[in-house]
Amino acid sequence: MTASQDEFIPKWIAWETTQRCNLNCVHCRCSSDMNAAIGDFNTEEAFKLIDDICEVSKPVMVLSGGEPLLRADIFEIARYGTSKGLRMCMATNGTLITDDVCVKMKEADIKMVSLSLDGSNAAVHDDFRACPGAFDGVVRAAETLKRNGIKFLINSSFTKRNQHDIGNTFRVAKGLGATAWYLFMIVPTGRGEEIMNELISKEDYEEILQWHFHQEREEDEILMRPTCAPHYYRVVPQMAKAEGVDFQRRSLTFSTGGGKGCIAAQTICLIDCFGNLKPCSYFHSSVGNVKQVPFKELWFNSKVFNDLRDFKKYKGKCGECEFINVCGGCRARADAVYGDYMEEEPFCSYIPRRTLQRMEQEAEKLAPKP
Repeated sequence: MTASQDEFIPKWIAWETTQRCNLNCVHCRCSSDMNAAIGDFNTEEAFKLIDDICEVSKPVMVLSGGEPLLRADIFEIARYGTSKGLRMCMATNGTLITDDVCVKMKEADIKMVSLSLDGSNAAVHDDFRACPGAFDGVVRAAETLKRNGIKFLINSSFTKRNQHDIGNTFRVAKGLGATAWYLFMIVPTGRGEEIMNELISKEDYEEILQWHFHQEREEDEILMRPTCAPHYYRVVPQMAKAEGVDFQRRSLTFSTGGGKGCIAAQTICLIDCFGNLKPCSYFHSSVGNVKQVPFKELWFNSKVFNDLRDFKKYKGKCGECEFINVCGGCRARADAVYGDYMEEEPFCSYIPRRTLQRMEQEAEKLAPKP
């Protein structure tokens, strides 16, 4: 299948402006530290990248990393993106945010800043971020952004080492004045591959998403979204039906633009600091380099991107699931665990109706005849 320009349009693009970072987090998808790669884009090349993207759409563009505030020209790039009609955002660990930085953010018209908070206190967060003082840094960043009138959301990533602190972390994020809270379920890429044994079990995964459903239903102050957890788009209709409730989810102004689960290569993508285009931030392999092949060409004609847009090609339980159109399973997680991005989601405990029927039919065939 070849994607039509009306059917699949990028609505949210993360650009890894550098891999260099002042933290050393246990789950980092690009294994960032202060010795990591700066990247291949100078300021003019960054402007050209934005121009190329604008030939396709005017998406939300997240200046990510590593730590984007380590780039001296980050605000020049942000201002240029804003001038071209993109909604520019920034993903930062928060430790480098000051009042002066906030002034530059406002001048560049940064629409939203995302901070990472992986625990409700320093003991939990600093252990996850492998950096003493990281918790105090993100709290200070939230207070500074709030004082300067800049909207921010909080991303929280969880593994077995901090899943006990999910509820408390949410409450801290809310207390800091975040516009939204994104619960991230780890995808094992980068340094995340080294903590494969820490990934939350599929059973606990389901329980956490059910907790999120009840929390979101009751919440009217802060927006909530589970991320890299496409099963939530199965859990919501299942639980709403089971509990007899009409659950209307609130929309996010700077969301990924999809009211469904995995939207890798459908409305989102990542461009790394070398120019490699990937379906999402956690995908292992790239489909080409935007410095060599135009972004538009890669977006519409990449085989991997078009595979991900064709649900008929999905394998295993995902291919048989009645919720495939709203969930789809995490393609990056399937790739990381099975080495096949079209395989079934490895951390889903749900058994689709078609799968059950097939299993029953196979069992009947194997049953001894009377």
